[in-house]
This record gives sequence, C-alpha cells and structure tokens, in this order.
Amino acid sequence: MWQKIKNIYHLVLAILANILFFFPSRGIKVIAVTGTDGKTTTVNLIYHILKTAGHRVSMVSSISAVINGKIYDTGFHVTTPTSYALQKFLRRAKSEYFVLEVTSHAIDQNRIFGIPIAVAVLTNITSEHLDYHKTYDNYLKTKASLLKRAKITVVNSDDSSYTLLADVKAKKSQENWITYGLSESSDYNPKTYDISAARLVGDFNKYNVLAAVSAAKSLGVKDEIIKKALSNFHMPIGRVDYVYQKDFSIMIDFAHTPNAFEKILSTVRPITKGKIIHVFGSAGERDVLKRPFLGEISSQYSDILVLTAEDPRNEDVNKIIAEIEVGIKKEKADVIRIPDRKEAIEAAVQMAKNDDLVLITGKAQEGSMTVDKREEPWDEFAVVDRALQNRN
Repeated sequence: MWQKIKNIYHLVLAILANILFFFPSRGIKVIAVTGTDGKTTTVNLIYHILKTAGHRVSMVSSISAVINGKIYDTGFHVTTPTSYALQKFLRRAKSEYFVLEVTSHAIDQNRIFGIPIAVAVLTNITSEHLDYHKTYDNYLKTKASLLKRAKITVVNSDDSSYTLLADVKAKKSQENWITYGLSESSDYNPKTYDISAARLVGDFNKYNVLAAVSAAKSLGVKDEIIKKALSNFHMPIGRVDYVYQKDFSIMIDFAHTPNAFEKILSTVRPITKGKIIHVFGSAGERDVLKRPFLGEISSQYSDILVLTAEDPRNEDVNKIIAEIEVGIKKEKADVIRIPDRKEAIEAAVQMAKNDDLVLITGKAQEGSMTVDKREEPWDEFAVVDRALQNRN
C-alpha cells in the first residue's frame, strides 16, 4: 500500500517534470533498454552504432549520462535518474536519438512517464530485485509494461521469460516484434547476421551484440555501418574489464546476480590456465535469497573465494558472508572471509601466482560504498592499483 502511494507521488513529480521542461522527449526517438543483466553494454553498443552512423545521439546508463558528447555524473548507485533529472537531460539533448537504460524500479515508479518509446529492448529476466517486487511475476509484469508501451519491441527469444510474454507479443504486429538469440529460430542470430566483427568475450556478449544489432536494424542503420561500429567498439568501464594482464590477470566486472556470475565465470574458466580467485560479496538489504546461489555458482568455477563487503548498508557484513557461504561447495573451493573490501582485494592480489585470474565483481565503476546510511568514497580501480604497488 505504502509503495503504491509512493508511486503516485513519483507520477505527480514526473508529470510536473514533463511540463517544466516542455515535454522534451517529443521529437526524439528514445530507445529503452531493460532486463536483469547486460543493459549497460547493450546501451553503449546501440549508442556507438548510431554515433558511427553519423546520427546525433545521447545516452543515459548506470555509468553516466552522455549528452551531446559531454559526460555527466548521474549520482551514486543510479541507473535511471529521477524524472526531473531525466527530463532535464532530454531537454538538454539536441539529439535525434536517446538511448536509455531502464530499471524495473524506474518503470514501477513512473520515472519514465511521458516519454514515448520508439524501441524497447529486453535483454533477459531472471530473479532479481525481489526485495522490491516481492515475486518474479510482479518483476516480469513490470518489465513487460515497458515493452507494451514501445512501438517496436526487441526481445531475447532464448531467454526463459520469452514464453511468458505471449500477451505482449499478441498486441504487436509481426514487423514490430523482433527476436534475437543464438538459436536459429530467432530473427537475428549468428547465422542470419554475421557478428564476428565484434571482438567481445563470452556468449552473453553475443546476446548483447545481437540485441544492439536488432535495434539498429529496426531504425534503418545499414549493415556496413553496423559492422564498422562493432569492429571498433570497446566495452564500457567495469564490464569484463581486464585492468592487469602480465604474469597474472585482474578483471573487474559488475556481475552481482546468479545469472551474471554463471555467465562471466563460465566464460573465464576455460581461458584461465591457473587458479581463479574470486572476490565478491552481496548487497545489504537487497535480494537475500540470491546469496547462497552466488556462493554455489562461484564455487563451481573458482578455486579460491574471497568473501567481502558490497554495500552492506545496515546489515552485518559477516551475516551476509555467512549467507553466501551456505551455498558454497566447499570440496571444490577454498573460502577466505575478509569483510573489509580493500583488504580483500589486496589479499587476492598478493596471493595470485603465474597464470592466475583475480576476478573482482559487484562494484565496478561505482564511486561509493554504502555503509549504514553513509555513502563512503570508493574506487575499485584505485584499490587494485594500490594493491599492485604493494605487491611489487
């Protein structure tokens, strides 16, 4: 009940923001990207393709906003900004296209109210944010409501959620319902569209590329432009991000869901000659039920698990670590508990040997660590640099 009241409040704010900035999204083709994982990479891919095609394009993602080529900070732990900030960005953007990363929270809280969606892209839907949505069905329905609003819908036909979107599909014409995936039943797959120009690691990135290609094709971008863009695309910061590759390697990645853990770990395991040392935690006051699954999946692929803090908020870090540990297959991996994330990263870097991979997940580019109700400054990359200096 309280959440519904809050959402009405957010709706009023969104209406006022639209009026204040004179409904700025009118005249701009907005491409909205939603899903549990892969949103940021897909947003950046679409942005890069449209920019390569010579279009005026802006974007907002969990990393930052890029408006008319200028980068703006969107704040701590923000993916889709408030309705006021979003409408302000849209007013400032002198663009033909605006690529927007959209969370389920933003949809439910009416932050994107008043924005016509030209193309909606769905990456996948796995169990996440159930602390907010309570059930997977509510979460799926929230995502589906964005697809219903869009003129053109681009969906992953390989994802388990696909069959649950039948009611959305029924309301779309055939040309406005576009599928992608690795299976040949989809409209865009590696056999119907050559994506070899994209030099990105992992099948999960093939999905991101195909999602971006599908969106670009729906907007009329030519194949030669798309392939040129794919050939010189670089992953956004903190996404499969090798920050050190010499005697051993260090990778920073934003993975923080069971699905994302499965994707990144199953990708790096075959290409890692030595041990995988995985540094991770789980956010406090968020999705308690996923914690054992994070431990289970990491222990299937990693040799050493270094369990630590990841925005504990008002929860005890040691309690969170214990809940992760419940799922760990201890016969497959060694477990080290270091609640202080800086110390955990330093320890992982110190113990790495030739050909090992230190994989640090969950924070990536985020500029703060939420402890109690405080936002403490945090720079994962600087911590890694200091750990390397101390090792040397």
